[in-house]
Amino acid sequence: MAISDVKEFAHLTDADVEAIGREFDAIRADVEERRGQSDADYIRSLITWQRRLTVAARATLFGSRVPALWAAGTAMLSVAKILENMEIGHNVMHGQWDWMNDPEIHSSTWEWDNVCPAEQWRHSHNYLHHTYTNVIGKDKDVGYEILRVRADQPWHPVYLGQPVWNVLLMLLFEHGVSLHDLDVEGLLKLSVDDPAEFRRKLRDVGRKHARQMRKDYVLFPLLTGRAFVPTLAANATANVVRNVWSYAIIFCGHFPDGAEVFTEEELDDETRGEWYLRQLLGSANFGGNRLMHVMSGSLGYQIEHHLFPNLPSNRYPEIAVTVREVCDKYDLPYTTGPFPRQFWQATRSIWRLSLPARGIREREHRRERRGLRRRPARTEAA
Repeated sequence: MAISDVKEFAHLTDADVEAIGREFDAIRADVEERRGQSDADYIRSLITWQRRLTVAARATLFGSRVPALWAAGTAMLSVAKILENMEIGHNVMHGQWDWMNDPEIHSSTWEWDNVCPAEQWRHSHNYLHHTYTNVIGKDKDVGYEILRVRADQPWHPVYLGQPVWNVLLMLLFEHGVSLHDLDVEGLLKLSVDDPAEFRRKLRDVGRKHARQMRKDYVLFPLLTGRAFVPTLAANATANVVRNVWSYAIIFCGHFPDGAEVFTEEELDDETRGEWYLRQLLGSANFGGNRLMHVMSGSLGYQIEHHLFPNLPSNRYPEIAVTVREVCDKYDLPYTTGPFPRQFWQATRSIWRLSLPARGIREREHRRERRGLRRRPARTEAA
C-alpha cells in the first residue's frame, strides 16, 4: 500500500534520515567536483556516433527496395533513434551536461527527435515527476493517467480494457508522452484550470507532431524517390521499435515489485533526507552490460538517476557502488533484478490491476516474494 511516512516505513530515526541525506549530498558533491573533460568527451563522442549512424541509416534506405538494405537501414535508424532519445536527449534535457556551458548540448536548447515538445517534457518530467516521484495524485507517471498500476488507485470499469490500453501506449509511447504535460484529466472533467495555457500547449504539441510527421513520413521518403513506400515503412518501424524499447525501460524502473508509492501526506514538511529516501524506495534498477545501459539511457540505474537526476549518466555505475553501501549500512532495500524479470513484474501488475481485486496488500506481498529484511525500529541512542 502507499506509504505516508518513509521514516516509519524504513524504521529510521530522525538522526538516521539526516545522516542519509548528508551521505547522499556528499556523493553528489564528490561527482560534481570530479566531473570534467572525460565526461564532456563521452557525451560529445556519443552524439557524433549517433549522428553518423543516422546518416548511414538514411543513406542505406535509398536502397530500401532491396530487403537486405531495408532491414539494415531500419535497424541502424532504430538504434540511432533510441540513442538520441534515451542516453542523449533524456539526459541532456535533465541538465546533466549544463556545466559544460556548451550551447549545443544544454537543457535549455536541446530539441529531441520526438513528438513531445522539449519544453513541456522538461516541466512534466524534470519538475513534476522528479519532484513528486511516485506520489499518487501528484506524479502523472503513476499510470500515465490511463493505467491503474497500484491497488491504492480507485478501480473503475474502464480499467477492464487496461491490457489493451497498455499495448497501445507501448506502440505509441512518444505520442502518449507528448500529452503528458497537458491537463487531460481536467479536459475530460470539463474543468481545465487555465484554458489559454492548455490551448497554447496543445498548439505546441500539434506543431511538433506535424514537424516529426513531415520529416519521417514525407521528406525522407520523398528523397529516396522510387523507394518512397519502403522508406516510409522503415521510418515507421524505427519509431515503433524506439517506442516499445523506451516504454519497456521506463516501466522497468517504476512499476516492478519493490518500487513503492506514496501518499500526499508524505510531502508534508518533507526534508532533504526524506526526499532521498522516497527516490530510493520508489525506483528499481535492472542489470546489464555497458552497451545495455547506454541503449537504455543509463536508466538501468534508475535508483541513481532518481537520487541524482542532473549528474552525468556515465557516472552512474560508480555512483551505484556507493549508493549500495549506504543502503547496506542502514538496512535499506536496493531493488534490482534482471531486465526480463522486472519487465514481467510490471506487466503482470498492469494485467492484475485491471480487475477490481479487493484486499490486495501489495507491500506485504512484495516483501514475501523478494524476502526483504526489515530491521527493528532503532532508538535515538542506537
